Amino acid sequence: MGDLVSYASNGGTSEGYLAEPTAPNGRAVIVIQEWWGLVGHITSVADRFAAAGFVALAPDLYHGVKTSEPDEAGKLMMGLAMDQAAKDMAGAAAYLAALPEVTGGVGTVGYCMGGSLALWSATLSPHIRAAVGFYPAVPWERMSPEWTNYAGKAAQFHCSEEDGTSAAPGIQQAVAAITAAGGTVEVYDYPGTDHAFFNDERPEVHDVAASTAAWERTLAFLNANLG
Repeated sequence: MGDLVSYASNGGTSEGYLAEPTAPNGRAVIVIQEWWGLVGHITSVADRFAAAGFVALAPDLYHGVKTSEPDEAGKLMMGLAMDQAAKDMAGAAAYLAALPEVTGGVGTVGYCMGGSLALWSATLSPHIRAAVGFYPAVPWERMSPEWTNYAGKAAQFHCSEEDGTSAAPGIQQAVAAITAAGGTVEVYDYPGTDHAFFNDERPEVHDVAASTAAWERTLAFLNANLG
């Protein structure tokens, strides 16, 4: 179990859920929420990363607001101030990088809305060296990523069949831009899966086999790219 912490965010203060490992591996990861907010599924993912040796921080991008209703979640996502989200994620990276137990790099992992934000975050902070996006759902136009900042960094995509797999235009655009910038990219498709297949609190879409494979690939990717 972790704790809520406050951290500096470009002149302000943000909060997040911090899960610390009993046996640190020197690496850190930022866990980015789905459109529901900082709910139990996301804090449990942070706990799983801590159990694997990572210091994990899940920023509260809605600043205390969460929901279980899709209509409300959609409104929260559309109302998310991207400039503030950028500050929250960059601040989280700086916070983690300054911890004495973090001797390697910082990565990000996000789901749905958070998948897009996690991939974007690597363009925002020099501390973030690797990003993992699960079924990224937010159009890149909302963020205007400076993809050239991916030089020397790495990205990994996990794509559901419902979202069009890695053939979806948004995925293709990001992969091409990151590769052109000199970044490395891994892309995985999961046949027969629904959007949000990793969310084990949604049995109607959760896919155990796909989630297990994606988790193992994520850990291997982060361990390989964060030193």
